[in-house]
Amino acid sequence: MQHFATPAEYMAALPTDRVEPMQRLRDTLSENLPFGFKEQISYGMIGYVVPHELYPAGYHCNPALPLPFVSLASQKNFIALYHMGLYADQALLGWFQREYAKRVVTKLDMGKSCIRFKNPERIPWDLVGELAEKMSPEVWIELYESTIKR
Repeated sequence: MQHFATPAEYMAALPTDRVEPMQRLRDTLSENLPFGFKEQISYGMIGYVVPHELYPAGYHCNPALPLPFVSLASQKNFIALYHMGLYADQALLGWFQREYAKRVVTKLDMGKSCIRFKNPERIPWDLVGELAEKMSPEVWIELYESTIKR
């Protein structure tokens, strides 16, 4: 597994066919995530985290790390978008599943927080942007503390 110091290094190592969709996902997230999230490398992926300045307690699994929220990864057979809010908020998950079915002809391929895009041409950019807008760092911290960090 390669280790990257910055999102730019991660992007520079991508296969040619992944650069455009990954950059478009980064742009979509950067344009739509509420103020306060910070882009960095998190768990070997491009991550959007709640920095220690906003949440000094950090991630309960390793308090030295900031609280993760959204991550992007180029996997062997798909692009992955990990959204921890979908894991923690059933109402948000239900909304996303319904909206995805309305907008994309193929079936949603999803794990607990991982949305797998096997065909970059079918990424619902507008839906990803709407999902990104739905949770501020403050709301994520409250949800995280009430559902995950117990």
